[in-house]
Amino acid sequence: MRDGSDANVAFADLCQLLGRFGFSEHTRSSHHVFSREGIEERFNLQESGAKAKPYQVQQVRAIIARYHLEVSE
Repeated sequence: MRDGSDANVAFADLCQLLGRFGFSEHTRSSHHVFSREGIEERFNLQESGAKAKPYQVQQVRAIIARYHLEVSE
């Protein structure tokens, strides 16, 4: 994910990516809440059409970088 493409990330792709990083998803209405053991922050994501909201993509990217997360196989 690059800075210029934050507005072009599919919501489903962002959710799938978080799952690959080991986050659990809980859905409440239109809110998709992601959490992971050992990480204080939780993500509360909502779709904007079929796309993820750009500020939420930026938040996800910042947490991945801050915690040096790697994709789980």
